[in-house]
Amino acid sequence: MTDNSKNNRPATRLVGAGRRPEWTGPVVNPPVWRASTHLYPDEASRKAGGPKNEDGRFYYGRRGGPTQWSLAEALTEIEPGAAGTVLYPSGVAAIAGALMAVLEPGDALLVTDNAYEPTRAMATGLLSRWGVEHRFFDPLDIESYRGAFCERTKAVWLENPGSLTMEVCDVPELARIAREKGAVSLLDNTWASPLGFAALGNGCDISVMSLSKHVGGHSDLMMGSATAGEALYKRLRITSQQLGQVVSPDDASLALRGLRTMGVRLKQSSENAVAVANWLASRPEVAQVLCPMLPGAPGHELWRRDFSGGCGLFSFVLKGASEEQRAKLIDALQLFGIGYSWGGFESLAIPFDPPSMRSVMAWPPENAETGDRLGIRLSIGLEDPQDLIADLEQGLAATGIS
Repeated sequence: MTDNSKNNRPATRLVGAGRRPEWTGPVVNPPVWRASTHLYPDEASRKAGGPKNEDGRFYYGRRGGPTQWSLAEALTEIEPGAAGTVLYPSGVAAIAGALMAVLEPGDALLVTDNAYEPTRAMATGLLSRWGVEHRFFDPLDIESYRGAFCERTKAVWLENPGSLTMEVCDVPELARIAREKGAVSLLDNTWASPLGFAALGNGCDISVMSLSKHVGGHSDLMMGSATAGEALYKRLRITSQQLGQVVSPDDASLALRGLRTMGVRLKQSSENAVAVANWLASRPEVAQVLCPMLPGAPGHELWRRDFSGGCGLFSFVLKGASEEQRAKLIDALQLFGIGYSWGGFESLAIPFDPPSMRSVMAWPPENAETGDRLGIRLSIGLEDPQDLIADLEQGLAATGIS
């Protein structure tokens, strides 16, 4: 990258970020550096290497090598205001590592009630056993959120939009209140990525992503990341090293490959998703489409205010359907795989039932008709949206809902 690389627009940074000549040599991409042992030319170099704990300095394989450093630097360069990025072997590992970096036994953690289910399990399980109190809050109720803080509240976990039900919250205001209360704000920014939502620029202290999703983009790797400013980056890094976290250079190479095309894939999958969401909104079998990119959908105005992009992930609720009818729809689909994760090039569909994953937010919404509670989450990929619509049409026909 050139000295003025930070002034480049996001698409340009995606192409060049992390491609230092000393890491790539004469080729375009950094080679896959597989190494547990790093060798020193002499004893003086070995002594000097250990204390300088930073990417770009050889020490031992657990601190990574040029392939991992290149990915971490690239992710830092696309997150405005970031000082560094730590890589983890999965998105859930990134969640755990980030929370353990900012919490201690006796602290309290506020968790948005529409968080990713493993995040909830982290709060109620591992962190609870570790002596951290958790409190779930409704991210749409600012006053209730403000009242949930106490003198022991040291961190707030946010997700925008919310998992499965796609509520859009006022992240700048929630983060501002957290800072006012002396708490660190962490955001799961996997849905939009820094290309669609500048987490640190909107007041958050740490931005966490599952790189298995959009960054990888091809459904063939597991990885996570946490990005922060200088002080918190150091805490993330040390905690990760104390936990022995390291990612494979082979996986880092795959993530770098995916990162270069993430911008165009997000743009296309978002356009496809809006087309499919618009069609679903016109269907009599559908009670509600939960897609913040869709004009008129819940949260759309906040999405327009704060986001510069989206992705292919959204949900919809069937009208008066039974679980058997929902299963018939999903089983009838030919172009949608049935599987977890998302953000790949292929489309996916899974059912969801929020009540088991909510503590303070009502489901179904108060304005829903009786029985309109069964949802389906779609991850729209890069197929032609008209083909996906045709597939959903025959799937809806298979349910017998009228």
